[in-house]
Amino acid sequence: MKRIVILDYGLGNLRSVQKGLEQVGSSPAISGDPEEILAADGLILPGVGAFVDAMKCLAPIKGTIEEYARSGKPMLGICLGQQVLMSSSEEGKLTDGLDLISGKVLRFPKSELKVPHIGWNNIEIKQDHPLFEGIPDNSFVYFVHSYYVDTASENTLAACNYGLDFSASVVNSKGNVMGTQFHPEKSGTIGLKILKNFVNMC
Repeated sequence: MKRIVILDYGLGNLRSVQKGLEQVGSSPAISGDPEEILAADGLILPGVGAFVDAMKCLAPIKGTIEEYARSGKPMLGICLGQQVLMSSSEEGKLTDGLDLISGKVLRFPKSELKVPHIGWNNIEIKQDHPLFEGIPDNSFVYFVHSYYVDTASENTLAACNYGLDFSASVVNSKGNVMGTQFHPEKSGTIGLKILKNFVNMC
């Protein structure tokens, strides 16, 4: 069986991601051990909380994550896990991210819309990629976030609109480092299909 590791770095809803992967037939490990990470067939970077805290927690294994990304093996960041893949975030104060995908994390501007953006919203699939194989355009997925990713069109797998268009799913130029701003593990059958697609990529 493919070995998938959910990265344990002190922030993230590890159990719900684990349960989602188990539902699609995977038996993921939860680990922060560099050797286990590098030996994995697939790596998932979950995240709940603040960008600054996440980057502090990731600092000891930043080099391991970069090495894993260079290996070409699939890696998926979820929610805050997508945001830390980017170059920087303006949350708190300007903070550098992992810079595995070029782009910025910005706060939703003040408007009549409530922030955080919580609940179901539809996504527009922007390019063909194995992560979204068999996912219908305009599928609804579940979001919880106050900050959004702003990146180039070539790095956007799927877009969403909440007062403005933002990257709901991102990818690097090699196609192996991906992120979803939404929570696939909380997005019903569509989300489970996305997780299954990730497992199939590994």
